[in-house]
Amino acid sequence: MKSLNLKISALGILAFISVSNYCFAQQGTVVVNQDKKIATLLEVKKEMNKNEPDSERYKIQIYNGNDRSGAYTAMKEFSASFSDWKSTDIYEPPNFKVWVGDFRTRLEADRALKKIKSKFPAAFIFRPKK
Repeated sequence: MKSLNLKISALGILAFISVSNYCFAQQGTVVVNQDKKIATLLEVKKEMNKNEPDSERYKIQIYNGNDRSGAYTAMKEFSASFSDWKSTDIYEPPNFKVWVGDFRTRLEADRALKKIKSKFPAAFIFRPKK
């Protein structure tokens, strides 16, 4: 009985291997027919998102101190290292701050923070107050 089960198993494995050699994946092409107005709508949506209030978005703070030259140095260093995001200097008496980016989602801000922390280890994410 054991030898019969062993023979059936071996025959099944052999059949599977031989059949799998003759199977091929399907190949084809995909053609997308898209209305030209969709590209225009996407541009309009981008413009609308730019006008969204800043308080709804996330920012990253890379500098906080009472030295204006320190803030400008941080901005220059940031611009030299990361050209993807815009930096802004903010003065909230008595401190100078440097804020980076304008991220719509926390996930987007987290991804940016991971890169930014390599140069600015004290950086953190926040939402500006209204």
